[in-house]
Amino acid sequence: MHGLLSGEEINKPNMNFSIKDKMNLAKGIAWVAVLFSLIVSVMLIANYLQLQSVDPLESPALETLVEQLHNNPDDEALKEDIRALDLLIRKAYFTSQWQIRTGAYMLIFGALVFILAIRYQKSLHNSLEELDSIEKDPFLDKQVARKWVMISGSGVFLFAILAGILSNNILGDYQPELVTDAEQTNSSIEVIEAQPVQTTTSQQTATTSTTESEVTETTQEEVSSEPEPVVEEETVEEAAPTPRPAPKAVTIEDYRNNFPFFRGPDASGITYKTNVPESFDIATGENIVWNIDLEKPGYSSPIIWDNKLFLTGADPEARMVFCYDTNTGDKLWDATADNIPGSPATVPQTTEDTGLAAPTMATNGTAVFAIFATGDLISLDMDGNRRWAKNLGVPDNYYGHSSSLVIFEDKLIVQYDTNSGCKVMAFSTEDGSSVWETERDVEISWSSPMLVNTGERFELILTANPYVISYNPATGEELWQVECLTGEVGPSAAYYDGIVFAANEYAVLSAIKLGDQPEIIWEDDYYLPEASSPLAADGLLIVGTTYGVVACYDAVSGEMYWEQEYNNVIYASPVYADGKVYLMDMDGILHVFKMDKEYQLIAESTTDEHSVCAPVFANGKMFIRTYSKLYCIGE
Repeated sequence: MHGLLSGEEINKPNMNFSIKDKMNLAKGIAWVAVLFSLIVSVMLIANYLQLQSVDPLESPALETLVEQLHNNPDDEALKEDIRALDLLIRKAYFTSQWQIRTGAYMLIFGALVFILAIRYQKSLHNSLEELDSIEKDPFLDKQVARKWVMISGSGVFLFAILAGILSNNILGDYQPELVTDAEQTNSSIEVIEAQPVQTTTSQQTATTSTTESEVTETTQEEVSSEPEPVVEEETVEEAAPTPRPAPKAVTIEDYRNNFPFFRGPDASGITYKTNVPESFDIATGENIVWNIDLEKPGYSSPIIWDNKLFLTGADPEARMVFCYDTNTGDKLWDATADNIPGSPATVPQTTEDTGLAAPTMATNGTAVFAIFATGDLISLDMDGNRRWAKNLGVPDNYYGHSSSLVIFEDKLIVQYDTNSGCKVMAFSTEDGSSVWETERDVEISWSSPMLVNTGERFELILTANPYVISYNPATGEELWQVECLTGEVGPSAAYYDGIVFAANEYAVLSAIKLGDQPEIIWEDDYYLPEASSPLAADGLLIVGTTYGVVACYDAVSGEMYWEQEYNNVIYASPVYADGKVYLMDMDGILHVFKMDKEYQLIAESTTDEHSVCAPVFANGKMFIRTYSKLYCIGE
């Protein structure tokens, strides 16, 4: 037969699969797709409504527990309940986020199947209309029914997608509460002097930002009834009439002989110290050289250059930098980050476990640099005299800014990932002028930059949802990016022999092999850190988790060698020194174990106080910061 089939032939029972059969199948698929989409839509809407009542920052139960803790500050059981509830709420939040994203993809799939089935069925109907003897299908004859299905399915589909969009980033919509609208407006202005320098962002945008800053400052001067403070600010900013001597060149060995950044000379957790202490005893004073009470709270780790130790502390009254003698514990000087143009009159809201002084400082032996949750960036010489200061704009950060500083050559590098925009910037260590600035297509993060020498070039490695990104630290140019992260990224990256390691809770642990096209060579999703950064050395990778488990992997193959449970929350990042790993848990217990394929505990010592800071090493001594004290450990 060579023409169109007759209706009688179409309906013959010996036909394997007639047009009517195909129409019925397409109709069945369309109804299944509609039913599937409706079920997914109902689940999405229910998830959306549930998510509206589970805000990690506004939990009534959590607020009640925090209020009880204020009345009973020494109740350890209550503190553990708060940590457990906080972790549970945030896990539930991110689980709901994942369900919404997955449901949206499923809904799109169901809608596409429905549309394709209807289109296919319509094409078959057009073929049947050409046959006079065919009996038309009632479903296809009733245009109203078909339109009702299309309109109803589309309506439910659009409503569920809208619910998914509205609930996609509740935490991202949170804004720090300042006292007045004027202060909120001012917080978004970057008080950074525009310089004719190399930049990867729009020059016009930089000029506009500077112009807005100047206009705002001028308006504030005109409105103010007391001009004296303005004069003091200008004097502080420009009080350097005598030229400074040219800074000496700092070598890699200079950095390695000291402890200049968060997690050591490369900001990677690797130190080059030997003969370091392994244990101590607070009760008997064994190996306790000295200890002092800290004047201001903070979660920044100490940094050290020669015989000077620096750290920050802050509260609503003041943001301060402290300098101590490493040999005696005597305070050599302190300096306050005040009278900085653009700095908010009222500090932004931060959570208790982040505070206003979470980022660790940086030093190059000529000056020290500190940044606070107010966006204030300050440089001091080694004797505590202010060199320069500026405000980068109050960070739109619901926990509080915590990314630490690092120095490359003559550039101070600042990772500034916030809700209102993400970027990485470099400033001149000498005068604070802008060297380069690169915008980042990522979400807010709390991680810190790491410097890597691959043997061919230096790379600046940053982690944030969803990418691990490498930049040229000299120019800010993006070198490569790999998508492997999600959620609230706090851990920084690790590096070993051409492999970058990145991990975060609600994501995966990824090993990225560098090359012309960096690629993930292995992944694991069993043990993941929330705040503690991974550590890679001697061919091994160490990961610490908030639920107290430490795991050891082969850095190249990803094989897990061992796991050890400490039963305490781990926020501090592990540090490598002299073939050993030093890991502090939140209860203030320092675990020292061998960097080996088999777990070998060397020592455990307790500070009897909570701690989230990694230990630092210098001059044969170890320094530990707890919530309220600073310890020097040595023989």
